[in-house]
Amino acid sequence: MQTDLRGRDLITLSEWTTEEIETVLEVASDLKRKRALGEPHPYLRDKVLAMLFFYSSTRTRASFEAGMAQLGGHAQFIESKTTQIAHGDTAKEIGEILGRYNDGIAIRNVDWGVGNRYIREVAAASRVPVLNMQCDIYHPFQILADLLTMQEKLGPLRGRRITISWAYAKSYQKPISVPQDLLLAATRFGMEVRLVHPPEFELMPEVMDEARANARASGGAIELLDDFEAGFRHAEVVYAKSWGAMLRAKDEAEGAEIAARYTDWITDERRMAMAAGHAIYMHPLPADRNVEVTDGVIDGPRSVVYDEAENRLHAQKAVMALTMR
Repeated sequence: MQTDLRGRDLITLSEWTTEEIETVLEVASDLKRKRALGEPHPYLRDKVLAMLFFYSSTRTRASFEAGMAQLGGHAQFIESKTTQIAHGDTAKEIGEILGRYNDGIAIRNVDWGVGNRYIREVAAASRVPVLNMQCDIYHPFQILADLLTMQEKLGPLRGRRITISWAYAKSYQKPISVPQDLLLAATRFGMEVRLVHPPEFELMPEVMDEARANARASGGAIELLDDFEAGFRHAEVVYAKSWGAMLRAKDEAEGAEIAARYTDWITDERRMAMAAGHAIYMHPLPADRNVEVTDGVIDGPRSVVYDEAENRLHAQKAVMALTMR
């Protein structure tokens, strides 16, 4: 267990060691037990987290606010469009000023080609930890929750078979950060990964290179497929969600036009039956019901989406308690 994480930014899990990530998961499990038993754990009494949102949120805002309250502190909601950020506050100014007002800064900015760079610019100017609530490249807190959930349901992850698959959604072109970050984490933990997507929905080349290096170092594996149904066969984890054709499409309209070629990529009961008998279905939510996934799957006995969503709370509390003390 690593005990010296005070003051650390969490922008990508790639900048944390596997041992440090395992520490977060251990602390998250402990905090989850404490909440279940009603044991107070105000490790961040009188601390304040600034939460800066450039992108709408349900689970992220609710879980960070609840988490800070349960840790004895306060979460300060800041919406970019209703502040002077919309009129000229720079990333450097935000880092300098919010870093002096608060004990941590959390940011959600998924604008393609902008989000990660903005968070890093804030972090460079901040005297307090900066936490990435999701950017255009990474979604570390979702992935911590996913790792915790898979460990709870399946035990040790080394050698487990996970399918990370694209699925069709018509609501909007969803960020690419979840499949990228999940791929990086799964390969670090020695999982056997099938990455399944139509040709137009590839991930960033540098992410793929890092994932392959992870797999070599951990004894894991990556298999690339463009056959949706093949991805289900014998999988122990089915993580099928939509993401945008970020590397191909010039805009939202072109991305939607490309996606419309693959409307049959929906996780249904027949396809889930092709997975291993003990397989679990995961999704970070929100899902396009009966478009990305049928009600029968997402509400069915194999679905762990609500446990997964709950674990956002515990994983985030663990990181905040470890970094903001």
